[in-house]
Amino acid sequence: MTKPSAHPKARSPRSSNPPKADRIEAIDLFCGAGGLSCGLKKVGVRVVAGIDVDAACQYPYEANHRGAKFLLQDVTTLTGADLEALWSPTSVRLLAGCAPCQPFSSYANTKASSENDKWGLLYQFGRLVTETKPDLVTMENVPGLAAQAPFKAFLHTLKTLGYSIEYAVLNAADYGAPQQRKRLVLLASLLGPVQMPAATHPGSANWVTVRKAVGALPAIGDGEASAHDPLHRAAALSALNQQRVRASRPGGTWRDWPPDLVAECHRKASGRHSAGVYGRMEWDKPAPTMTTLCIGYGNGRFGHPQQHRGISLREAAIFQSFPTSYKFVKPGMRVLAKPLARLIGNAVPPKLGEAVGRALQAAVRSRGGTTRV
Repeated sequence: MTKPSAHPKARSPRSSNPPKADRIEAIDLFCGAGGLSCGLKKVGVRVVAGIDVDAACQYPYEANHRGAKFLLQDVTTLTGADLEALWSPTSVRLLAGCAPCQPFSSYANTKASSENDKWGLLYQFGRLVTETKPDLVTMENVPGLAAQAPFKAFLHTLKTLGYSIEYAVLNAADYGAPQQRKRLVLLASLLGPVQMPAATHPGSANWVTVRKAVGALPAIGDGEASAHDPLHRAAALSALNQQRVRASRPGGTWRDWPPDLVAECHRKASGRHSAGVYGRMEWDKPAPTMTTLCIGYGNGRFGHPQQHRGISLREAAIFQSFPTSYKFVKPGMRVLAKPLARLIGNAVPPKLGEAVGRALQAAVRSRGGTTRV
């Protein structure tokens, strides 16, 4: 992919309509199922649109974000004029984006390559910031992105445009999500200084545990679903994995198993350090990071602490801090586990979105106005 020009000629929108201090309006690029939008809305930010190229996102986004438009569109085809038409002329305009950058994830199995097209999405985000010059900008991504050229170029774009910028790696567990999930979060403002959000659940003593989050859910077996909640279903296990999960203890590893249960790949020197797979969660700690493969017992520490199964889709959504009322599947439609796990695992935890929203509201207030909550 050819990189967009780092600094195309900036537009000068709304020169006669300065932003009002009491209304933030957000456009959510790469919106997915709407986790960030959910968090922003919870603290009073008006979300006017979500944009994603994945058609699977459309139902959950539209069903949970009434009043916001969902655009099924590739961001490379978007223009600044398209975005400006979505914001109200006098709103405080927020452009949010969580561009997929899988090569920087600690879960990526391939060596990062500057030729990977997904990296270009962050350059597209920078292009749209330059064309619209929104009052506020936020992005969330994997921590490894911070050291890479696309992020440095994004920072350079923001600095050139005059933004006040703060970024840090935050743990969603410090903000009320029952999950250990470290993410690079950036906040930028043209309205004045901006600060990273203060933790609402700082430190392990205040984290929401697996027990508190899902301990009251009905018990189900592997391959079973709750009669009252179609998302509370667990993947079926093979006979071998049924033996393995029974041999697993919360917080343990496959090294605790009898030798005949250990996978051949883990017997080799190259696999001896892969202790994070085929594990059970612990009741009194947050869940591990939810991934797109989080409902597979063999894909991480995704075994239920007590029941002999992997976690359910509902449990994964709760660990991501989605409210249980959040709609993922159209009523009457079949629950497709793998596509839903991908949407859930890729989402920004709404609790982290709430923290971002509060920090941006504080930035608006600090210049003399008050945000409407």
